[in-house]
Amino acid sequence: MSIAATAETPEVSAAGWQASLSLSFEAAAKRTVMRRQHTGPLLVQKALYPEDDTCHAVLVHPPSGIVGGDTLQIDINSFEGSSALVTTPGATQFYRSDGRIARQSVTIDVNGGSFEWLPMETIYFDECNASQSATVKLSRDSRYIGWEISCFGRTAGNFPYTSGNASTRLALELDGTPLLHERLKVDGSADIKRLSGLRGSTVSGTMLAYASDFNVQHALEQVRDLLPAEEFACTGFDGLLSVRYLGNSSERARNGFISAWKIIRPLALQRTPCMPRIWST
Repeated sequence: MSIAATAETPEVSAAGWQASLSLSFEAAAKRTVMRRQHTGPLLVQKALYPEDDTCHAVLVHPPSGIVGGDTLQIDINSFEGSSALVTTPGATQFYRSDGRIARQSVTIDVNGGSFEWLPMETIYFDECNASQSATVKLSRDSRYIGWEISCFGRTAGNFPYTSGNASTRLALELDGTPLLHERLKVDGSADIKRLSGLRGSTVSGTMLAYASDFNVQHALEQVRDLLPAEEFACTGFDGLLSVRYLGNSSERARNGFISAWKIIRPLALQRTPCMPRIWST
């Protein structure tokens, strides 16, 4: 196992935390090795190997919440022959802002490897000012599964999202050609209620899976039989499978995606399901 790491000790200024994390996964003789560099409170502590050659990593943000002025940058590279899964120990939380924008940007570049991006949900608190983007770049011979779950407000504690400003972007490219590019802007409760917005729902999620030899139709049939149609929808084209959630429960969204992942992983990644241990804690 080879893990290289460097870090700098940041200072918190009026601009907020400026944190970055760079991860790369490379195939070695018997297993995938992880190399990492980080600045500020954004890190992966160690590589885990619950299944043979696949590297599992848990991305940690010690402050737990993102506030106005914070900028988090995550860059991930997965190289030919490698196999990796990255998740988080808990929800990403965008807190109430004093007017400044809180930003998180994720770029994933999969060059012939197998990669899974499976974070816990993102919670946008009332009065937040948040910008989140994710860009996934795939090569034709890569394999990928990833999801994003967005929660607006905290309905369990009766803390609705009434006046926040959240902007999200998701882009997926195949050999430089866009396969999917979408944006969601939720400006207070009006966009949650709007038919062209979230139609009254407070939780939305997107799960994507790609492989050039992926039998998308077979996976679609199984996932559609498994998940309730009133909250989940599935589509597929050109080796890409999309599973969507729209409802009011982050737990149902997450559990539904995990159930779909158990079906999709053997078909798209040719690997049996192996749940990260952190999901059970």
